[in-house]
Amino acid sequence: MEELKKLVEEGKIKYIGISEASPETIRRAHAVHPLTAVQLEWSLWTRDVEEELIPLCRELGIGIVAYSPLGHGFFAGKAKEDTSNSSLGVFPRFQGENLEQNRILYSKVEKLAEKHGCTPAQLALAWVLHQGDDVSPIPGTTKIKNLDSNIESVKVKLTKEDLKEITDAIPIHEVAGGTYPEGLKQFTWKYGNTPPKKRT
Repeated sequence: MEELKKLVEEGKIKYIGISEASPETIRRAHAVHPLTAVQLEWSLWTRDVEEELIPLCRELGIGIVAYSPLGHGFFAGKAKEDTSNSSLGVFPRFQGENLEQNRILYSKVEKLAEKHGCTPAQLALAWVLHQGDDVSPIPGTTKIKNLDSNIESVKVKLTKEDLKEITDAIPIHEVAGGTYPEGLKQFTWKYGNTPPKKRT
């Protein structure tokens, strides 16, 4: 962080952001130089960040960059596809009985999307957008048609009641399977502790 701070002071970079960091790491980094943004996974079916990370970022005035706001494509239609032979097949939520259980949740989002006159992907993205002005979702997009669809999500207006209804449709305790396989969990914020700086 101190090297990044020097780059800001030298005018070589303007802002500093970090990704998948633990609360302790965020506090220590922010104490060296104010962070502009923290990148973390946040979507309808990944909300563990709401307990500690989101309140911490807001306490410190740090912007939130939400990646995978469509749940690794789940809410963009991957819920209906056979993912066993794709890269998504490594994620527990896209495997076997977990996927079947999660498809039930997806069907609820489909019905709510129909009610709001949009696609499930647009509704899921709008839900993230409505979490606050300090939240910037970054859906991974490889097709122009999906980019256009994502842009349309800003037109989906949700009231507090709508947000509650959508949130309640995907109870976290009913989401089947972990977010990541065992081998990748070490790269998530819960394990994202950097060691304290050694005194010289």
